[in-house]
Amino acid sequence: MSAIETRAIPSTGEKIPVIGMGTSGSFEVRPGSPEEAALREVVRTFFAGGGTVIDTAPTYSNAEDILGPILAEQDLRGKAWLATKLSGVQGRERGLEQFNGSLKSLKTNKVELLQVHNLGDTATQLKLARELKAEGEVRYVGLTHYLESAHDRLLEAMRETKPDFIQINYSVGVRGAEERLLPAAKDMGVAVIINRAFEDGKLFARTKGKDLPGWAAEIGVTSWAQAFLKFALSQPAVTVVIPATGKPERQADNLKAGTGPMLDEAQRKSLIEMLG
Repeated sequence: MSAIETRAIPSTGEKIPVIGMGTSGSFEVRPGSPEEAALREVVRTFFAGGGTVIDTAPTYSNAEDILGPILAEQDLRGKAWLATKLSGVQGRERGLEQFNGSLKSLKTNKVELLQVHNLGDTATQLKLARELKAEGEVRYVGLTHYLESAHDRLLEAMRETKPDFIQINYSVGVRGAEERLLPAAKDMGVAVIINRAFEDGKLFARTKGKDLPGWAAEIGVTSWAQAFLKFALSQPAVTVVIPATGKPERQADNLKAGTGPMLDEAQRKSLIEMLG
């Protein structure tokens, strides 16, 4: 397989692969279960295929407790680019306590990105994240949300605080980020992580039984998942997309979206017409 495309983080120029991995849902499994065993292969496949960026959170049930040991067992922490969150907490002390818990679960002493999840207690938690950045426990700070209804608040917060990253929802059928957020991030030099590129699986239900567009083969697209991921990556402001899966074969398929051409405007429009 061709090498995955990398894109630069605007604040530093560091390059990261455009296909990452989410852990919400997929890593919330019972220890010792067949699902956990499958995740070991998911992680192995991810890194073998050139992935590095993994997004998680302490409020994704036990996802961090599952992820940390798998990375340690496979000696992959040195290759992993870990993003976690300050999530659902109020006040500096609770935020710091939560962050230290994440480090323990993830079996590490630092993370690459610490994000204020869903704009919760933004001022206090972002200040804490920047303190941790200054101390070397965090390399980048960010703000996240997963709903279009929060995009105006996220845009305002981004303009006020200029984080290194934002994380937002964007897909073929949910394109509100195109209007203001993505252009503003590009203008301000803020990296963008895309979540919900599959609309929590809804896009697959809408394409069930449908053939891929005729142009798909021309650019090496062999699955709907690849088409949806390339759609998001065709936005120049987007840095990385983080699809989640608990199946190794789907992980391998997702990674293919990071290779070859992205979609041109005509191809994007054809997907929108089919599904948007």
